[in-house]
Amino acid sequence: MSAQPNHFAPLARLLHWLMALMVIAMLFIGAGMAASVSERHEWLINLHKPLGVAILLLVIVRIGVRFSTRQPPLPADLPGWQVLAAKASHLLLYALMLILPLLGWAMISAAGDPVMLSSSVQLPSIVPANAQLFAFLRKAHGYLAYLLFLTVLLHLAAALFHAWVRRDDVLDSMLRGKDRG
Repeated sequence: MSAQPNHFAPLARLLHWLMALMVIAMLFIGAGMAASVSERHEWLINLHKPLGVAILLLVIVRIGVRFSTRQPPLPADLPGWQVLAAKASHLLLYALMLILPLLGWAMISAAGDPVMLSSSVQLPSIVPANAQLFAFLRKAHGYLAYLLFLTVLLHLAAALFHAWVRRDDVLDSMLRGKDRG
C-alpha cells in the first residue's frame, strides 16, 4: 500500500471547489428568496430548485469519491480537540448538503406544488401534500440553512487558520494538490 497522500485527489478537489461555489450561491439565493416578494422571487426559486438537486447529486458522488480515495492526514501536532472539530464539521457539512436538498424537495411536495427543475422536467413528490408538514419543513429548511451558513464560515475560518496562523499544508492540499516547493 502506498504512503499517505500529501494532497486530495483531483476529482475530490474539483468537487470540493465546484460545490463550494454552488453552496455559497445557494445560500445567497435562499436569502434573496426569503427577503423578496417581488417578481424576482419566482426567478430565484427557479434557480434554487435545480441547484439544490445538483448539490444533492454531487454530494452523493462526492461521498463516493471520499470513500474511494485516500485523504492527506491532518498535521500530527494538531491538538485532539481540533482533530475532533475538523472531523465533526466535515460530517456536518456532508449531512447538511444531503439533508437540505431533500428537505426542500419534501417541502415543495408538502405544499402540493410540482417539483419542477425546468419547464418540462418534474420530480415526483416525496411526501403527501400537507399544510402542517409544509410549515414544519419550511422552518426546518430555514434553520438548517443558517446552520450550513455558520458551518461554511467556520470551515473557511479553519482553512485560513491553517494557512495564515499554523502555516501548514492543510489548505494547500486542497488548493494546489501538491506540496509547496
